[in-house]
Amino acid sequence: MSSAGRENLMPESILRTEELGYSVGDKVIVDAVSLTVAQGEVLCVLGPSGSGKSSFLRLLNRLAEPTSGMVYLEGKDYRELAPRELRRRVGMITQQAFLFPGRVAENVRFGPRQRGQEITDDAVEECLRGVGLSGYGSRQGSTLSGGEAQRVSIARALANEPVVLLADEPTSALDDFSKSGIEALLREIVKARQLTCVMVTHDVAQARRMADRVALFRGGRVVGLGTLAEVLDEPAS
Repeated sequence: MSSAGRENLMPESILRTEELGYSVGDKVIVDAVSLTVAQGEVLCVLGPSGSGKSSFLRLLNRLAEPTSGMVYLEGKDYRELAPRELRRRVGMITQQAFLFPGRVAENVRFGPRQRGQEITDDAVEECLRGVGLSGYGSRQGSTLSGGEAQRVSIARALANEPVVLLADEPTSALDDFSKSGIEALLREIVKARQLTCVMVTHDVAQARRMADRVALFRGGRVVGLGTLAEVLDEPAS
């Protein structure tokens, strides 16, 4: 079945881009990207360094501002949302887990607190249990390993109850053991919560383990979209 035919059979898209672009001066970073991501789907964004992968991801929650095109979240123009509300609904995990100074529990509480909501100790513990860190609330973020810190950053994003989770090379700074654990955790969370996930990676093997579909970027454009086998087997146009 063609990629277009398969998309017609997929659930309604949660995230959709139309001719999305981003330029700095005369340099085009992201060039007219149109794609959809369905509820519960993991889309991995592959491509060489400098191909626009991370810039594309940042456009999806307005950490970078598009210079052309549109993004729709659950069918609505995402510019209708205040940036803080957009970033609550479209959470992000970065390559390096940047934790705020202080206890793990305060990191988990950060997002809800920004919108005037104080979550209970039990709710914090539930978030931490969900990422395999039960009992870690009182620990200082500075004492955690890289893998533990990344799990806290995932818990912090999930405390905001997002509908989309963006992940920018979330395991590239980790050792192999921690990488495997974070991959398994993300798969489990996406499946259990039916989250839509867009994940940037340079690792084809990781995309094979994680992705329902992949988008192959080159020169800021999508040159392949489909299953990993389809994208790697199809010559770029």
